[in-house]
Amino acid sequence: MESLMPWAEFCTLIEPHYLNPLLDPKAGNGRPPVGLERMLRMYFVANWFNLADEACEDALYDVPVFREFCRFDLGRERIPDSTTLLNFRHLLEEHELGAALFAKVGELLLANGMKLSGGTIVDATLIVAPPSVKNEDKSRDPEMHQTKKGNQWYFGMKVHIGVDSASGLIHSASVTAANVHDSHEVPNLMHGEETRFYGDSAYRGKAQRERLKVIAPKAKDFTNRRAYRNAPLTEADKETNRRKSSVRSKVEHPFLTLKRLWGFAKTRYRGLAKNANRAFAMLAMINLVKWGRPLTRGVRPI
Repeated sequence: MESLMPWAEFCTLIEPHYLNPLLDPKAGNGRPPVGLERMLRMYFVANWFNLADEACEDALYDVPVFREFCRFDLGRERIPDSTTLLNFRHLLEEHELGAALFAKVGELLLANGMKLSGGTIVDATLIVAPPSVKNEDKSRDPEMHQTKKGNQWYFGMKVHIGVDSASGLIHSASVTAANVHDSHEVPNLMHGEETRFYGDSAYRGKAQRERLKVIAPKAKDFTNRRAYRNAPLTEADKETNRRKSSVRSKVEHPFLTLKRLWGFAKTRYRGLAKNANRAFAMLAMINLVKWGRPLTRGVRPI
């Protein structure tokens, strides 16, 4: 990640908003200044290892590799405390800079050799939120909602993504409460030049087909066929679904990294905006993990 991250571009993007006196490297009084890039590195470490602000501060004291990556020298300075990281995170959330980082990564990749094919795969994953009311407000998060998947109810939000069918690059994303149907976010997940549209059976239906004609007039519908009570799938239908699913599987790979490897299976903050900012920032990093080599001048062909 040290070599894959476009640090200069990220800092240029954030610097106009970097005005907090506890964070500003030009501040003349009070706490010793912490540079923007070092705060950004600290923020990324917290996301990669699913650490709360306090846990990230402790980890930087305990783990030499973390300190080396974030460029802190305990012989000369102390680690920024959790409040400093909290202020930096709030800065990113206030100005929706997580989404800006995601857009910047896509822009840089496309400018350095990446190409989008004619196919887009769409899908959504649930991020659960605490359903308990044992808190100060005696209530659940009002911006989260519940939804039923299979025979089980879940409370939380959804991360929707649009992925290029050839490369697996995440080119678009959105975040909603869990009760928003997957198909309603399709207009936010397509670039409009598609020739093929892939999705599971949740994206089928007459209304969806009509919407697709407006969003991407050239796109053919390659969503999986659905069985009905008196109309089960034929063997030919099942085989067709298997072929489509072999392409659609690329959309599951980002969710593996997001939820299983980096631990974002549960919301950490209260409210959609804070969690959405984290989701967009992590999706940007997922794109860099897989496709960041063009930014280091090692172009990876599709």
